[in-house]
Amino acid sequence: MHQTENEILRRVRHVEIKTRGLSDEIFAGKYHTAFRGRGMSFSEVREYRVGDDVRDIDWNVTARSERTHVKVYEEERELTMMLLVDVSPSRLFGTAERTKKNLTTEIAATLAFSASKNNDKVGCILFSDRIEKFIPPKKGRSHILTIIRELVGFTPEGGSTNISEALRFLVGVNKKRTTCFLLSDFIDAKSDIAKLEDALKIASSKHDIMAIEVYDKRDRELPDVGIIELRDAETGATEWLDTSSRRVRDYWAKQYAQRHDNMLEMLRHNRIDCAQVSTDDDFVVELIKMFKQR
Repeated sequence: MHQTENEILRRVRHVEIKTRGLSDEIFAGKYHTAFRGRGMSFSEVREYRVGDDVRDIDWNVTARSERTHVKVYEEERELTMMLLVDVSPSRLFGTAERTKKNLTTEIAATLAFSASKNNDKVGCILFSDRIEKFIPPKKGRSHILTIIRELVGFTPEGGSTNISEALRFLVGVNKKRTTCFLLSDFIDAKSDIAKLEDALKIASSKHDIMAIEVYDKRDRELPDVGIIELRDAETGATEWLDTSSRRVRDYWAKQYAQRHDNMLEMLRHNRIDCAQVSTDDDFVVELIKMFKQR
């Protein structure tokens, strides 16, 4: 169902009011503490001292002065945040007070306002099984509102999920190191695992990536409510399940746990921190927990 322009603007305003407050009160300090020092810029040269890293030797200055000099770096005050947001159809699901789409939008907006508070640039890549939209990094409130508007009102063309493609695009479009948040429910059943592993390895070597899994409790377990019809939002396939059967409910939970554990292991293997947030959770608690681990 398409939203009208007024509905989108009203929702954007609601998201801004809610998330700016959260970022002002909670995240600005946590964000800065978690990511400061991750970008380093060349400042000056000085003479070599015992214990200096030989990789920092400036060979041009050393040759000219005939004395060994090393490069001195200082922390870059300005960082770039990239939001990689899964906008595939499965995000529209939600059995709690909000859908996965609404939760993702609130998390992304809070992170964006936190970055803005730190005077950082923010960019956004919306993806499904393809790159749906790229918003280049910029500063300022109006730019963040543009991102929120897309998160609220965007209608994707793709019908499934391809995380590998999003990561490859990130590497191609951002040559400098960025702080990147990958927001998805990680329901990527069609993904080539080898390609995903490769994409994660390359992207995490070039960028500081954190994953945020947004899920609904019914993704993980079925309620005992008798016979129900389920429809896959991404494939359109439907099936009838007897949820009164313990065997059926256990099988559902086992299948989810297997996919989920494989994904977490892949992220851990590539040194990517991960927060898991449910549609009925307080995402602030989970994100702060992830920030403190850094």
